[in-house]
Order: sequence, then C-alpha cells, then structure tokens
Amino acid sequence: MSLTAAFRAAKIPRTLPTECGEASAASDGKKPSAGAEKRKEPPPWCVYLIASSRIPRTYVGVTTDFPRRLRQHNGELKGGAKAASAGRPWNLACLVEGFVNRSEACEFEYKWKNISRKMARKRTEPSVESVLQHRQAALNRVETCVDCSHLQIKWHSS
Repeated sequence: MSLTAAFRAAKIPRTLPTECGEASAASDGKKPSAGAEKRKEPPPWCVYLIASSRIPRTYVGVTTDFPRRLRQHNGELKGGAKAASAGRPWNLACLVEGFVNRSEACEFEYKWKNISRKMARKRTEPSVESVLQHRQAALNRVETCVDCSHLQIKWHSS
C-alpha cells in the first residue's frame, strides 16, 4: 500500500458565503444590516520608540496595539522582545502613527534603525537624554528620505 493511499487528505466541501446576505434576507424577509456589509478594518500599524528608565538604552518596534506591546516589553504579559528584557521598565518616548499597512511600518522601522546605527555618536558618557537625541536626529533624517506627510509623529516626555 502506498503512503498516499493510507493517508488521503479528506477535503470538506465548503459552501460559499452568499453575497450581501441575499439568502438570509430572502429567508426571513429582512434586509441585512449596514454593519454586515462592511468589512472589518485592519488595525492601524504604528512604529514606537521606548526608552529604558534604568539604563541609557532605547528600542524601536512595530505593532498594532501599543499598550499591550509595552506591557509585554515590561514583562507584565508574555511575548516581549528578548532584546528589551535588560532595560525594564520601559517608557514611551515616541509614537509614529498613520501607516497604510504593515509593510510600510516595517520599512519605516528598518530605515529608522539603520540610519540610527550608521550615524556617529557623541563621545561622551551615554545618558537616556543623549540616546533619545540620537534617535530623534535619526528620525529627522528618515523624514528627509521618506514621505512622512501622512504620518503623525508624537514625542512624549517622561
């Protein structure tokens, strides 16, 4: 007996959903509600910058739910980035909103991190303020090479 004969994939036939609720409207005599016709909007993507309140370190990331993500980074929920565990607790420094999709947000995040890495740093003892100034200078450079006219960039003071 061949392996394919022993483990045949059983395909379950699916009925296609009716368009705009035609069958359900015909069966009960009611028109479908306006909410049923609308598709659920995808969650808005944002890029965030968080700063450690203990050590001079920052972290840039992408998410659709920043409050949940910050709780993950701070260890309150499972799933925070391993790279961020050393800097706990984290505070929001900057939030960039208005991305069309995940791809655009990830591209922005990559450029911000890449420019930040390549920029020269001051040769003084690092502090939270100097690290944030470095990230802000990098963000200013990103704004010159990427169209940011549709984005809302909000800096938060700690």
